[in-house]
Formats: sequence, structure tokens, C-alpha cells
Amino acid sequence: MRTQRVLFICVHNSARSQMAEAFLRLHGGETFRVESAGLEPGPLNPLAVEAMREVGVDISGAKPRSVFDLFRQGRLYDHVITVCAEGESLCPVFPGVVRRHHWPFDDPAGLTGGDEERRVAVRAIRDAIEARVKEFVESLRNASAD
Repeated sequence: MRTQRVLFICVHNSARSQMAEAFLRLHGGETFRVESAGLEPGPLNPLAVEAMREVGVDISGAKPRSVFDLFRQGRLYDHVITVCAEGESLCPVFPGVVRRHHWPFDDPAGLTGGDEERRVAVRAIRDAIEARVKEFVESLRNASAD
């Protein structure tokens, strides 16, 4: 399979897209060049950093970036994947994009409740993102084997 260029987008590039990027690096290996960006980049969500650390993945040094900066730089991707409900209609259309995907996940920043309730919810979001990334990797590998 040839190298696949993938961009994950969410509103702030502070949790969901960062987790998806990290999981694709972990499960996709050298076959994928992956980045993430946000519509309105903000600081990393500490609960997302903590949840990822619990599964042995460190995203604490990740730098949120603007999707519009990547667009202006003329970046090209094979797959652009929005991981938030808001992102699909607001994202720029990247030239040369082969496929757009929409995987909406709840926003960790919007969670309510006590600290432990929010931790449990972020873990569930993390696990759902990892499962979807694994399915994505497997589907592309199967498609290239055919």
C-alpha cells in the first residue's frame, strides 16, 4: 500500500483530533503520514492528555494548529477526517483530496459533571476514537490487498 496522507480536524485541535492523530501513528505505522488541526485552535485538553497517557500514548507535547494555515500552505491529503459535528461543513476543501470522512465524537471540552465523571467520559471517547482508527487502517489495508 502506498503512503496515505491523512488530516484529522476538530474545532480546537485540543482533544479528539489529537487523539486520532496519535492513534493513527501508533496503529498505522509508516504507511501513514498524519497531521491534525482545528478550526479555532486552543490549548490541549488536560483530560485528553491524561486519558492518552493511561494507554501509554503521550500527546502532551502536541501543538494545536489551524486547518486554515495548512490549507494556505497548499498541503495535500488523501483523507480528510472530521471528528466533530461542527467540522464537516466548516472545513476548507483541500485540493487533491481523494476522500472526506466524518466521524463525529463528543467534545471532551463540553462534558459536565464531576472530575471522575468527566474522566470516564473522556476514556470512552478515547476508546471509540481508537476503535474507529483501527477500522480505518484495516479497511485501507484490505482494500490495497485486493
